[in-house]
Amino acid sequence: MPRPSFDRLLRRGSTAPVAFAVAVFGSAVLLLAAARPPLRPHPQAVANTHAPGEVDRPELVPFIVADPASLPGIVVDETAAVLEGTWQYSTHTPPYVGLGYLHDQRADKGKKSVTFTPDLPRAGRYEVRLAHCYNVRRTTAAPITIRHAGGETVVRVNQREEPPQARLWRSLGTFEFAAGRAGYVRIGTADTADGYVIADAVQFLPVAP
Repeated sequence: MPRPSFDRLLRRGSTAPVAFAVAVFGSAVLLLAAARPPLRPHPQAVANTHAPGEVDRPELVPFIVADPASLPGIVVDETAAVLEGTWQYSTHTPPYVGLGYLHDQRADKGKKSVTFTPDLPRAGRYEVRLAHCYNVRRTTAAPITIRHAGGETVVRVNQREEPPQARLWRSLGTFEFAAGRAGYVRIGTADTADGYVIADAVQFLPVAP
């Protein structure tokens, strides 16, 4: 009997401390504990300047999702994104996913972006959700580009408004994607002089046919 691939058993990009994979060798079953490295800040981002616990909305702390791997679907955190331009970490305004969120420093508008590229296990329709914290200092029109099997769709997101899903997630729509890494979600900064642009995480939820 051929050995199963561990890549299929373990969620790629997951950051849970311990994951269990079952490998079958003939009639024997071997339970393996695979240690996963902890989340580390994006190496190209400017460090957070806020002390732990220094937040402007304490009532939203319970909505923080510390472990992206605990979420359903395929989640791409900012730690795995591609940055263009200078972005800075912050934890000042919860909620957020993982270590914190990135903001564009309200500078060099139109010259910065954050691209989230999932590794989708199969082709099909996926609901795309964007995570972002919210307050009056955010932009009202963050340009979000979704690259999918049918082309590109641009959605403008008001990041001052509270996201409707768990006060953290906002649906961008449902799109058809090819398997693998052909699709992406890109957060830009063009025409956002009215506030900060936030980049945190993107979730891809498979939709049944």
